[in-house]
Amino acid sequence: MVRAGLTAERVVGAAAELADEVGVDGVTVSALARRFGVKDASLYSHIRNLRDLRVRVALRANAELADRLEPAVAGRAGRDALAAFADAYREYALAHPGRYAAAQMPLTAEDIAGLDADTRCGELVYAVLRAYGLAEPDLTDAARLLRGTFHGFVTLESAGGFQHSRPTGASWAAAVDALHAALENWPRPSP
Repeated sequence: MVRAGLTAERVVGAAAELADEVGVDGVTVSALARRFGVKDASLYSHIRNLRDLRVRVALRANAELADRLEPAVAGRAGRDALAAFADAYREYALAHPGRYAAAQMPLTAEDIAGLDADTRCGELVYAVLRAYGLAEPDLTDAARLLRGTFHGFVTLESAGGFQHSRPTGASWAAAVDALHAALENWPRPSP
């Protein structure tokens, strides 16, 4: 019998909140059951197992991030789009550290079958980069550069890894400017 009030949506929402509070590794079926005041078995009507729960949190986080990125970059190009994308990315990662960490987990084709949540962020990155006149394989290389820079920065920032007196926001803006310069001057193959 399904406990009144519990739905898959509520379970995943509570797991996302828990991830932000204690980290994605702290999201367990037992911890979530305690949050609802039920036995672990009550949650298995809504999730298959712990991995399924964490995948659902990752998918939710990817969708939430895309929902922030889309309006940020809409109607913008070049440095304006890059900066808007970067700022929305950073704001989400810092506001939702557990969800952001979940969004980094590798997902299988089965995990994302029929969903666009995992691909929307990638499509937005490529849209921003196309304004710089990049084509494959440069698009993929540049996308990896952006992701590596953004992820590295926000991961260090959220862990308190920047102890210098210079404000991290100023360093973030400088990093975005440097990325813009790199993208504008992307090495082109010789003809």
